[in-house]
Amino acid sequence: MFTGIVTDLGRVRAVERRGDTRFSFETAYDTGAIALGASIACSGVCLTVVDKGPGWFAAEASAETLATTTVTDWGPGTPVNLERALKLGDELGGHFVSGHVDGVAEALDRREEGDSLRLAFAAPAALLRCIAPKGSVALDGVSLTVNEVRDEAGGGRFEVNIIAHTAQITTLGACRPGTCVNLEIDVLARYVQRLLSKE
Repeated sequence: MFTGIVTDLGRVRAVERRGDTRFSFETAYDTGAIALGASIACSGVCLTVVDKGPGWFAAEASAETLATTTVTDWGPGTPVNLERALKLGDELGGHFVSGHVDGVAEALDRREEGDSLRLAFAAPAALLRCIAPKGSVALDGVSLTVNEVRDEAGGGRFEVNIIAHTAQITTLGACRPGTCVNLEIDVLARYVQRLLSKE
């Protein structure tokens, strides 16, 4: 479980494509304090640490993860938002984020609003139904409040504001129209949708 508060902007160090795809990441984390088997959210995708060394750790992504997230596009040098899993007593500054990505959203528009960025994203209709104004989403692992939702033919769009601090310390500051991000809907919305679909 995570909060969507990014604590390091790492980079992909290497990619090995074999049975599962193995990624190694450069990080400012003290990797000596990270146990093998620990979970780290990598741009919103919960991955398990399988190897590590000073300033880096490695994790593997399954075919399912590659098929449903932006991980398949990562290569050496790709910036990645990192967050370590919650520990008992940690501050819950964002919202509960599982690291189980629901789909991919594509940036449609970017505009400045004061010192912030207003970003609009397209989302599949099935996921857009679970996104509400003033609700929460995680985009590339960043906890955000939804400003606006619009239903449109063939899908729809939602908009979020990115404050200057978030733009500087995460990958979202570089988001442009056409950029794809990992989208996780609020976990409560996921269960409500499941319950309503049974009626």
